[in-house]
Amino acid sequence: MATFVHKPVMVAEVLAMLSPKPGGRYVDGTLGGGGHAAAILAASSPNGWLYGCDRDGAAIEAARERLAEFAGRFEIRRGTFAELADWVPAGSCDGVLLDLGVSSAQLDTAERGFSFQQEGPLDMRMDTRQPLTAADLVNHASEKELARIFWEYGGERESRRFARAIVRDRESARFETTRQLADLIERLSPRRGRKAHPATKVFQALRIAVNDEIGLLERGLEGAVTLLKPGGRLAVITFHSLEDRVVKNFGRARARDYTFTGGMDVPELREPRAPELKWVNRKAVMPGPAELAENPRSRSAHLRVLEKL
Repeated sequence: MATFVHKPVMVAEVLAMLSPKPGGRYVDGTLGGGGHAAAILAASSPNGWLYGCDRDGAAIEAARERLAEFAGRFEIRRGTFAELADWVPAGSCDGVLLDLGVSSAQLDTAERGFSFQQEGPLDMRMDTRQPLTAADLVNHASEKELARIFWEYGGERESRRFARAIVRDRESARFETTRQLADLIERLSPRRGRKAHPATKVFQALRIAVNDEIGLLERGLEGAVTLLKPGGRLAVITFHSLEDRVVKNFGRARARDYTFTGGMDVPELREPRAPELKWVNRKAVMPGPAELAENPRSRSAHLRVLEKL
């Protein structure tokens, strides 16, 4: 029996936005434990179809078990959602769901090295087949590169100081565990009653860098649109501002009725074109009070939905 247990967020809101129906074809590009996928398959009974993928082998195993009751109505592959367009037929789907970020199962498994709250190897790989780990970055990246990662992916104001200290300390002892790194950050920036641990942004940044989360998101959004039929919907759940900004910028660009060249939108240089997408909800959908009370980790979730024209 798989030990990968993950509570999906905003299931009711996702179903309301995607409106699964019998005979429909859907994609879950971040299967996790299969919670959203099971809800979509149940709502599209008796003959709705689902394509699913996840880069985490434990998630794939858990999803297969979770979805066993829907045998014959889904296809699952291990891989990233940026690769979906390689095997899901173009223009075939009524809905695509991407539930981004790290899962509860990954955070709560010390051996995966995602959390500073437990002692574990400095790993952070969502796909354990890839060679690059967080330890590789921490022990071999330059001071300048570490500072860039901490600032760009974590918004860490002390990025340069933290990077400098890491490079200094690794000369005498290699960073191997989550607590080693977290303890260093806490010594440099004592908690002093702050709610958030001082290493929170550093760990987020390393995780994003190790897993190329922003690059995959940008490529995955492009690919997802090619899978949708006209009227099909793309639903994306983000958990931090960097992801959310990528989704918003993508949606704005595809919903515009003009294009422009260069890095600046100059009205006089705009060229008209038909928009590809439209926003279903201008503002992000947030978890309701009941879900927030039951699952505090859902508090940062934002659901944004686009429809293909």
